[in-house]
Amino acid sequence: MEKVKGTIIKGIGGFYYVKAADKTIECKARGIFRKENITPLVGDSVLVKLNTDENGVIEEIYPRKNSLIRPPVSNISQVAVVFATENPRPNMLIIDKFIAACEESSLDILICINKTDLQSGNEYAEIYQNAGFDVLSLSATTGLNIELLKEKLKNKITVFAGNSGVGKSSLLNSVLGEEIFQTGEVSEKVERGKHTTRHSELLPLPFGGYIIDTPGFSSFDIAKIDFPELHLYFREFGNIDKSCKFPDCSHTVEKGCAVLEAVKNGEISPTRHENYVHLYNELKNIKKW
Repeated sequence: MEKVKGTIIKGIGGFYYVKAADKTIECKARGIFRKENITPLVGDSVLVKLNTDENGVIEEIYPRKNSLIRPPVSNISQVAVVFATENPRPNMLIIDKFIAACEESSLDILICINKTDLQSGNEYAEIYQNAGFDVLSLSATTGLNIELLKEKLKNKITVFAGNSGVGKSSLLNSVLGEEIFQTGEVSEKVERGKHTTRHSELLPLPFGGYIIDTPGFSSFDIAKIDFPELHLYFREFGNIDKSCKFPDCSHTVEKGCAVLEAVKNGEISPTRHENYVHLYNELKNIKKW
């Protein structure tokens, strides 16, 4: 039977939809993957054996360039971390936790600050620009910098990740030029959005590239990071921690620590450092058990 190469663009209920040339093939995965504890991911490059009914079976998953567990996707060019200036207010600890997980996976990161029509969000833009990130201030409502966002997405596979209610789906609709994604209202009582995305799906962009919308994130497992290595995933520490006079410095409380001095001097954001200390202690406590 004919075999074709393609890319998994969607997975629902044990079925995988593989884009191959100009058609999409509904597939099941070989049972051997389950026995070997391998789960096909959206973004995987695969080899499919076609059946007579034009459905197929995934026979081989080619080596992945990278992958994430949450959201479960692979072969990503970049992650667009989306948060809103208001409604809901940004939880900087969760954002920095996710960024650290992306950094540990060597993923390029694009910071997207949405709802700047409600509040400018300049203070957040400054924090992440100073830390060395590519930052876009956006508004799905007014269209601010949507064309610039398209340029950043062109010919790349981009995961859009962000808490529910931050306007992620609205941004994606603006990029695509049509209402593909259902948008959810934000509860005034809890300032948390209703989940409007139930699965990861890879969608082609009309100007080249793909986007992956994912269910809203609220927590991330960074337990695989050893706490003494966490500083490697806060990029603004960079050369500063190399100049620290303590070779095994935690950069949390030590007198004379170069990183703490940089925080005091305004070279490193106090908010970013506070979140680093929180995550450092969280990881340290995990290792005790």
